[in-house]
Amino acid sequence: MLNWSLISGWDPVMQALAALCALVLLARSAGFVVQWLLLRVLPRMRSTLVEMEWAQVLLHDSVLQRLAKAVPSLVMQSGVQAIPQLQPQWATLILNLAIACTIYHVARVISALLNAMNEAHELKEERKATQAHSIKSYVQLGKLLVFLIAIVLIVATLVDRSPLLLLSGLGAASAVLMLIFKDTIMSFVAGVQLGSNDMLRVGDWIEMPQVGADGFVIDIALHTVKVQNWDKTITTIPTWRLMSDSYKNWRGMFESGGRRIRRSLHIDAHTIRLLTPEQRQKLALLEPLKDHWTRSGDLRMADAPAGSEMAAQQLSNLAVFKAYAYAYLLRHPHIHKTPNMFLLVRTMEPSPMGVPLELFCYTSTTVWVEYEAIQGAIFDHLIGMLPLFGLSLYQRSSDHGQHLRLAGSERWPEGQE
Repeated sequence: MLNWSLISGWDPVMQALAALCALVLLARSAGFVVQWLLLRVLPRMRSTLVEMEWAQVLLHDSVLQRLAKAVPSLVMQSGVQAIPQLQPQWATLILNLAIACTIYHVARVISALLNAMNEAHELKEERKATQAHSIKSYVQLGKLLVFLIAIVLIVATLVDRSPLLLLSGLGAASAVLMLIFKDTIMSFVAGVQLGSNDMLRVGDWIEMPQVGADGFVIDIALHTVKVQNWDKTITTIPTWRLMSDSYKNWRGMFESGGRRIRRSLHIDAHTIRLLTPEQRQKLALLEPLKDHWTRSGDLRMADAPAGSEMAAQQLSNLAVFKAYAYAYLLRHPHIHKTPNMFLLVRTMEPSPMGVPLELFCYTSTTVWVEYEAIQGAIFDHLIGMLPLFGLSLYQRSSDHGQHLRLAGSERWPEGQE
């Protein structure tokens, strides 16, 4: 109990004002003292509890700072009734204001705790290796609920009514509230589904052409998901759209450790012909093709049934080149040969663009730059080997002729032939 005997002889109004000013000064001083203790003493304890994650959350600087700001209102609550000569209506008003401030600061403390939990979750060492699920959407929803409850309690305190009375009035306006918080409810439900089904994580590469997203997920919040595209722009997607629309997630490719190559060489059909014995004998000496020739001179084909052999008289230069491409991929150090990583070289249906020879395989790396380098080196080699088999790539004659005319005009400028 505070002692106001020093001002007992003053005018009643002056007594009340002086006591009120002294109480405010005491409350502010208590706030500064508690803040100093919390921010200077407790951090030393935090350094000794570095292994305890809960201690790091509870002793976070933002939590302690906001906790200290609740002290002045608590002091006002406990001391306002002891102010002499203060009218009851003014005492009630000051008490209600102090309680409302305390509720506000407690809500901010809980909000800081939730932020500290999210920060601790994101900084965990195991997340760097496994990319754990983001809890930011749950944290934001928790903060929203905390402040909604705080607003109800503050209003009920200021009007000196029961919070249940206000809540009963809000029940009648539930349809309006559902309309106001429609996006929040839809986003929360979508976030729960995405998290529980492990459909999206921070760090996933996703493609969503309908919203112009093609890049890595950098943030998953309650209402939005941010994707950093390859051109370093940021696409913001409403969380609920990830459940209502389709998108491609490349996480499975990264986890498998292999990235698919599926590209075709379009062979000019006019260059495909049967091989003569001399041509067959010459090609049989090529590495690594000679490992696929049997002693009888037949070629063991990559796409033939097990135990079967193609007769040498029926071989075409395209069939031999296909076997060469398959053997080359088998010996390539950066191509997967495991059973779940298909390796296939096949001839597709002829088209007006020639006869497609498709390569289907997986690189041993998922890094984009390395993948493109491996893919480019493979096709550079195979295109360079085509003339040895008497083959050439299909090229439209009109384009080819135009290319020659352009090359000729650059070599010999007009008027100097």
